[in-house]
Order: sequence, then C-alpha cells, then structure tokens
Amino acid sequence: MHDNGAWTAARPSVSVLIPFLRDDPADLLAALETEAAALGGTVEIIVLDDGTADAALTGRLKTRIDAMALPVRLITLPANEGRAIGRNRLAASARGGSLLFLDSDMRPDHPGFLRDWAALVADGDPAVAFGGFSLLQAPTDARFAVHRAMAARSECVPCAERAKQPEKYVYTSNLLVRRDVFEAEAFDPGFTGWGWEDVEWAMRVSRRFEVVHIDNPATHMGLDTVAALAGKYEQSAPNFGRMVQRHPKIVAAYPSYRAARLLKRLPGLPLLRRVMRRGAEADWLPVATRAFSLRLYRAALYAEAV
Repeated sequence: MHDNGAWTAARPSVSVLIPFLRDDPADLLAALETEAAALGGTVEIIVLDDGTADAALTGRLKTRIDAMALPVRLITLPANEGRAIGRNRLAASARGGSLLFLDSDMRPDHPGFLRDWAALVADGDPAVAFGGFSLLQAPTDARFAVHRAMAARSECVPCAERAKQPEKYVYTSNLLVRRDVFEAEAFDPGFTGWGWEDVEWAMRVSRRFEVVHIDNPATHMGLDTVAALAGKYEQSAPNFGRMVQRHPKIVAAYPSYRAARLLKRLPGLPLLRRVMRRGAEADWLPVATRAFSLRLYRAALYAEAV
C-alpha cells in the first residue's frame, strides 16, 4: 500500500473505490482532483491495481498520487484476483461510511460530480444509488461504433427509466453503496473473469434494501472493438449461468435469457455462432445490423450456460 500526504489526517464520509488492470487511471484521478478544494477531506480515493505487474506504471501513479490534495491510497496486488474479490478488498480498506465504486475508464460528466455524491450521502444516506452512464465524452472512432450503439441502447438509460427496474440497471462503474449494506451483501467471489457480478449483487441487495437511481452520470470512455467485446462475452458466459442458477425467476424476464433459451434449441449452434460473430465484425454492414449480430452471438454463447 502507498498513501499520500493527505491520507492520514482525512476523515472521509465517502470512499471512492477504483480498481484497474493493465490500464492507467491517471486521467480519472486528475479529473477528480479538480474538486479537492471543495471537498475538504470528506472524500478519499482508493485505487487497486489488480495484478498489472508494471513497475513503471506503479511508479508514475505514486508520483501523481503524492502530488494530489485529495487523500489517496494505492494498493498494488502481485497477481490478478478478479473483479469481485478486488472490489471486496477495496471496501475493506475504505474508511468512509459510503463506498463509491468507479471504474478507471469513467470520466465525470460535470465538475461537481463528487460534491453531488457527498451531498447525497449527507442529505439522505441512501443504501444503494446508481448515478448513470453516458457517452458524452466517449471516443467516436469508427472501430468503436458497434459498442457505442449497444451501450447507448442498453446502458445509457435515463434515470426515470432505470428506476422502473432498479436492480437491473446497477453497474459498479458509478455506484454508491452504504457500508452496512456492503457488509451485509458483498460481491460473490465465485464470479470470475468479466461480467454479471454487479448485476447479481444488485439482485441480492434489492431484496433487503432500497436501490435508488439519480442523475449524476459519468462517461464510459473504455469502448471496445467488436473482437474485444466478443472476448468479454466469451468470458462472461459461465458468470451468466451462475446468475441464472441463483436468481432464475428474475433472469427469466431478461431478453438475453429468452434469446439464449430459443437459440439452445437450434441444431448446428456452434456454426451459427461463427456466422454471428463474422456478421458483427463485417464493417461493411450497417452498425445496427452488426450490433444485432453481436447480441445474437452473446445469446448463443449463453445458450451453452442455461
């Protein structure tokens, strides 16, 4: 662990928890640092390197953190432990009464981002609150067009719409959780690799605590190519199956589950999967067609797990 000079004296009410693996959270730290003077030590930041094993990156981060007015701790793990275990580690190191999970590829959409979260805690102290996604600052490169289209449809959902299915629209990329709630319901370490650990967690939490949605969005900067997204979907299939086993009634209403069940009945599904992926990667097709093909590819992967 490495703490900066502001860490010891701070008495935070909110702990911002930022895990990362093989990327550099320096730009996010710089954006959050602009609010330091207005926060007066009420917000701390804990950054977890989940096994990047890059000494040069660690050195640069230590230098940046030491220059920050916000209280910051850097935790560097020698080997990757996974998203669920990493977030549990971050929570264990936090001192605030509320935990703000923020992915390293997120960027606040307005200059009062942390102040709004701190004010929400001071005024209402919610059990769980999700601030929302946007694509306001996201790259517009053609190679990310499919991911942008999919995120705009399924993730960048207005606050009022998210509130209709509060447990569904919960992602740990901009999520506030009160400490006692997290101590009662931690992330399931049985979820490995990428995907669904946050949604499954929200399903459990929503049975015991209120999940609220607010309009305090951050941009998801880390858009992926089709090939990278397909690789993540391949990792996520076992996690989806684990979620189905634990919450069959809730997941039964998900379009991805219904599509997977339908595709499971088709003969020659491995061949169809290859066709779906090729369609998603064909840059001469319309973006909407490619996005639909990639969603089918994901459902065809999940067909093996349901």
